[in-house]
Amino acid sequence: MAATVTELLLARADDDCLAITYSGRTWTWREHIAEARGRAAAILSVADPARPMHVGALLGNTPDMLTSLAAGALGGYVTVGVNNTRRGAALADDIRRADVQILLTDAEHRGLLEGLDLDGVTVFDLSAPDWAELLAGAGELTPHSVPGAMDPFMLIFTSGTSGNPKPVRLAHMMVPFAGPPLVERFGIGADDICYLSMPLFHSAAILGGYCVALVSGAAMAPAKFSASTFLDDIRRYGATYMNYVGKPLAYILATAQRPDDADNPLRVAFGNEATDRDIDEFARRFGCAVWDGFGSTELAIIITREPGTPPGSIGKGYPGVAVYNSETVTECPPAVFDTHGALVNPDEAIGELVNADGTGLFMGYYGDEAATAERTRGGLYWSGDLAYKDTEGYIYLAGRTADWMRVDGENLAAGPIERILQRLDAVSRVAVYAVPDEHVGDAVMAAIVLRDNTSLTPGELTAFLGEQADLSPKAWPRFVRLAADLPTTATNKILKRALVRQGATAGEGGTLWRRESRSTTYEIGEPVPR
Repeated sequence: MAATVTELLLARADDDCLAITYSGRTWTWREHIAEARGRAAAILSVADPARPMHVGALLGNTPDMLTSLAAGALGGYVTVGVNNTRRGAALADDIRRADVQILLTDAEHRGLLEGLDLDGVTVFDLSAPDWAELLAGAGELTPHSVPGAMDPFMLIFTSGTSGNPKPVRLAHMMVPFAGPPLVERFGIGADDICYLSMPLFHSAAILGGYCVALVSGAAMAPAKFSASTFLDDIRRYGATYMNYVGKPLAYILATAQRPDDADNPLRVAFGNEATDRDIDEFARRFGCAVWDGFGSTELAIIITREPGTPPGSIGKGYPGVAVYNSETVTECPPAVFDTHGALVNPDEAIGELVNADGTGLFMGYYGDEAATAERTRGGLYWSGDLAYKDTEGYIYLAGRTADWMRVDGENLAAGPIERILQRLDAVSRVAVYAVPDEHVGDAVMAAIVLRDNTSLTPGELTAFLGEQADLSPKAWPRFVRLAADLPTTATNKILKRALVRQGATAGEGGTLWRRESRSTTYEIGEPVPR
């Protein structure tokens, strides 16, 4: 069995089955790997072996990105996935932090580098004549190294929802480790086509999509995610498998439904962080199976749903996954629910998701020993995610560690409130977070995006909240923003830090409702159609 990405690719070097389909062009596996060898040879012909052999890829989801990933594995160097949604000094900092010595980009992204101090980084535009000349004269590939299973295949930056992104070492073995269970579970073979619309610079796409194609020999259809073109893409490419992370299902479901939506080749959607409602509705609307799990970018926490998983739960954890009190470094007691399903012991039951058996598959952050030590203090892996676990071992997310709110002397977590608001049929996406109370502590604020062709009035919201028996009166949002969209990371995760900074405001183009602290009535506002 292959132990590295390099071995997986070499096993397909003579394979004439379809490997990539993109905008009317196709590549066989034989052609793809030959092209990747040529790219690796060109890069190594100008690389400085005295520096870290790190090659950055500032590219979109295109064949060029797939070729760059393969070139790194075949050339025996590390590919750095550069987040193409970063800008200015933040982008330059990412590139420097990862010790990139050669950076690959294209005509679409090269403008992002203008005016940046990249401190000796050599930049190649893959669409420019000088790159074509270098490629033509590179000759045969002599790899820099032959990677082992635990050698880094990529440096992948965290999503940055709770701070500056940090580069995580992704070992070669993770791709052949992650691929076979998905291939077996979903029956993926060489005749399948994997739709890759999640950013290929992030672990979710590598370990939820790319790995499936490499292990099974299925073809890859790289694409830029768009809710409006999603179904057209699936039909045009004949895609049978897709992966997602964050809120893509919600974006797609917010578009107008058509009678023939289920008339498509898609069989399986695999990903994480979708709501129960979105999972069920997406499966029904598009006639496919949806399997949702949970995993950290650092690969130390893995949680999977199984048949019988209760509503609101993300499933059960792999061995070692537990919920700990970060102050006492002990496991939190199980969650206790009242007859309405409300959590009655949040102060005791809610803690941080950890891997109590160690650091799992986390190989540490590159060049940041302090951050690595913080994540692995006491010999455990601390995820930064709040959660609680019931007596059967099912886990429920409660937000990030920054999502605690102190309201009228009571600790509240954002996750349970968000799940309740998602019950509103008109709601597409929601974020709950703390803003300062005018007297003391925090006030609950909710930012809501409505589905297309729906509306919501203050009275309707009041009536809905009053019907939710498992919602504490203190958890009713004091402020509600109705917005056209919410700020997100490149991996479709809501960026609450940006919302918190804006405070109790309507934001650009939004509408703000508020209620007095002892009232259940929101100030009168016009319905907000979408």
